[in-house]
Amino acid sequence: MNRDTLRQYVNLVVAIATIIFNFLAVSLPLNGRDTGAISDSFKVLFVPAGYVFSIWGLIYIGMMAFAIYQVRPSQRENARLRRIGYLFALSGLANMAWLVCWHYGYYALSVVVMLVLLLSLIAIYLRLQIGQVQVRAAERWCVDMTFSVYLGWITVATIANVTDLLYYLQWGGWGISPETWTLIMLAAAVVIATAMCLTRGDVAYALVIIWALVGIAVKQAAVPAVANAAWVAAAAVAVALVAGVVFARRRAPLPGTAG
Repeated sequence: MNRDTLRQYVNLVVAIATIIFNFLAVSLPLNGRDTGAISDSFKVLFVPAGYVFSIWGLIYIGMMAFAIYQVRPSQRENARLRRIGYLFALSGLANMAWLVCWHYGYYALSVVVMLVLLLSLIAIYLRLQIGQVQVRAAERWCVDMTFSVYLGWITVATIANVTDLLYYLQWGGWGISPETWTLIMLAAAVVIATAMCLTRGDVAYALVIIWALVGIAVKQAAVPAVANAAWVAAAAVAVALVAGVVFARRRAPLPGTAG
């Protein structure tokens, strides 16, 4: 078995293991604790409504689409997929490790693991040059779309995870109110999403951010300052997305690797 074949099968096995582990963590549940109930125990404002977390279903589908696509013999020497290396496997291990930390109450460690997951996805995204190269439709849907959606959600999840940890540590916020801190985090999410829209024209990434922001607005309806700000943030990202798509059409993308 050569190195490319080994990489393909490692990615396939890790994708399957990650999905199964996530399913078991929720259905058992892991350590007798419900993932959503743990999240709800943190009285923070940067958290979306429960329905928003259904996006994990789309992420799991994307994982399997990527795993199956990349394991095909025709993709063994695909230069783009080679550049990912074992970063996808690392992201899967981080995903599972985060669940263990979360369910067993190791919240500080959960942030560290979440950062490993975020950074591995960023590295994959950059190595694939998503939004900067042309690829065939199958590769765009199975590879680029998968990592755009996954990275978009983990961007939001990382901010929320850090917020939860600070609440757990009873951080005083330097005297700044929780509402104001939430507005700052919403602004940060808008800045990040806008940068992605304008430089990559990444529709999938932006839609995930909008999905999360609308979810925050719905969840925090009883806190008008936060809910209204979340609606404005979602609208701002939508505007940035339209601008990004227009700019992307004007740019001539580099030739990619055929899928």
